[in-house]
Amino acid sequence: MRCTVSAALATNRRLILALAAISYATVLAAFIAFEHSGLGIAHFFYVPICLVALVSDAAWGALAGVVATGLYAVGVVVSPKVADWHAMPEWTGIRLVTFCLLGALVGWYASSNRTLVGRLREHATQDFLTHLGNARAFDDELARRCAAGAPFTLLLADVDDLKRVNDAHGHEAGNVALRLVAEVLREQTAPVDAVARIGGDEFAILTDLPLEQLGLMRARVGRSLAAENLQLSFSTTSYPTDGRGAVELFRKADDRLFAAKLLARNRKTVGARA
Repeated sequence: MRCTVSAALATNRRLILALAAISYATVLAAFIAFEHSGLGIAHFFYVPICLVALVSDAAWGALAGVVATGLYAVGVVVSPKVADWHAMPEWTGIRLVTFCLLGALVGWYASSNRTLVGRLREHATQDFLTHLGNARAFDDELARRCAAGAPFTLLLADVDDLKRVNDAHGHEAGNVALRLVAEVLREQTAPVDAVARIGGDEFAILTDLPLEQLGLMRARVGRSLAAENLQLSFSTTSYPTDGRGAVELFRKADDRLFAAKLLARNRKTVGARA
């Protein structure tokens, strides 16, 4: 999902920069063709400056102002109606200051705003305790994978006896246990896998690993957590074998997880061909 968003943003950025280049050329052509004393066509150079600044930062915004100033100077020299060699240094200096100042200001504001929006988006889809994806991020990714139509596996994991840890050592110890589980799950899954905490002690993994390799991954997770006296119960469902809808897949996995906890407490995994 993050890759898709990044690709869309990159495409939009290229389109806006292309529009800025066209705006530079259009304003210069109009300046040469129609400008005369007092008309003020050069003010339209603010348009491409702002376009560049909005998709970059303060430095690139200022650079866009420098480019606009250079084009303005070219226009003054080329246009027979406005050429005034005595006034040109003053005109160009004023344009340089105003163009660069505006570009830097807009670029700084746009860059700061993107950073803030990025943080807000991250917090909206990130679990505050484990820094994995949260239930919202999981729901979005599950729906996206179902819509894509490629086979994948949904793996649910639940921490066994977390209440015992909370009762014996306090909720902070329980939080430490959850963070440890999250760390192990992230280490034992591929970078392209989606790992999320979707409930108090329940985690979900969306992976392209074939079912025969999931058992090896679960075993590695179990060994890593056993040293910390922690255990997980697992269940799996596969798309499209167990269903083609997100709700159907999750409900089957949740039912199997409940059965796994009742039957074996992590000594036996219940799932599709597992």
